[in-house]
Amino acid sequence: MDVVTTAQPSPTASTGAIAFLKGHGTENDFVIVPDPGNEVDLPASAVARLCDRRAGIGGDGLLHVVRSAAHPEARAMADEAEWFMDYRNADGSIAEMCGNGVRVFARYLQLAGHTGAGDLAVATRGGVKKVHLAKSATPSEDGDITVFMGRATLPGESVTVTVDGRAWPARNVGMGNPHAVVFVDDLDHAGDLRSEPSFAPAAVYPNGVNVEFVADRGERHVAMRVHERGSGETRSCGTGACAVAVAAARRDGADPSATGVPVTYTVDLPGGRLVITERPDGEIEMTGPAVIVAEGHLTPALLAHSGTATG
Repeated sequence: MDVVTTAQPSPTASTGAIAFLKGHGTENDFVIVPDPGNEVDLPASAVARLCDRRAGIGGDGLLHVVRSAAHPEARAMADEAEWFMDYRNADGSIAEMCGNGVRVFARYLQLAGHTGAGDLAVATRGGVKKVHLAKSATPSEDGDITVFMGRATLPGESVTVTVDGRAWPARNVGMGNPHAVVFVDDLDHAGDLRSEPSFAPAAVYPNGVNVEFVADRGERHVAMRVHERGSGETRSCGTGACAVAVAAARRDGADPSATGVPVTYTVDLPGGRLVITERPDGEIEMTGPAVIVAEGHLTPALLAHSGTATG
């Protein structure tokens, strides 16, 4: 696969079509639109159509790859990170962060020749994230990538999540985006996660929330299902796995900031496995795979139908 020839330097082909790629991290999948100069107009309607699994390319979200200096929301971070992950949910809404998306974003940059193995900084709406690409992996491999996800926040508000008339207390965890973590005996208790589970009080999450249902599998080993706001149930959620690991650690009486000892949890998701480590300084490391599976060009008819235009 030669991604570089079609993915750069211009997002458009001679026909006016826009280059895209498709990738996933533990089966959390994304449409990738390389656009270094921020020339591609991506209204919510266009993103929703591109992420539609029947009428578009299909994905849990869209990764708009832009140089930080070219995007008004990222210019202040340009000195720290050359590239900005302008992430959108599958319904076209804007999200602060996506952990699996950052790994796939980094894999694309590696394939496109914008970065090599080693350390990389990526600007996101949740701040600058440090990424490490294993030196042993070549761009064509799907080896693990580690993202330094920052610190979790643990807001004190009490939250209750309800599914099919059954209610559980939820741990409120912030990972640059909001999460409600629910511990259950069986993951089937989550029910149909295509629709957002009910939560109360509504004022705790005025812009919606990602809801994780978690069951124990062993010592520091859990499994989860997730409803991602704006996308429904997805096969994986990186920030959700981090929130789950922090919530599980506190439930289990582990707090690295108090003990000085890192805590690592293995998190199984429907699409694969992530390893989450919380360090004594509060930094959370997420390690998992990232794969680019396809590339091509969006047809002008698709773009015209969805209202997309180039600038």
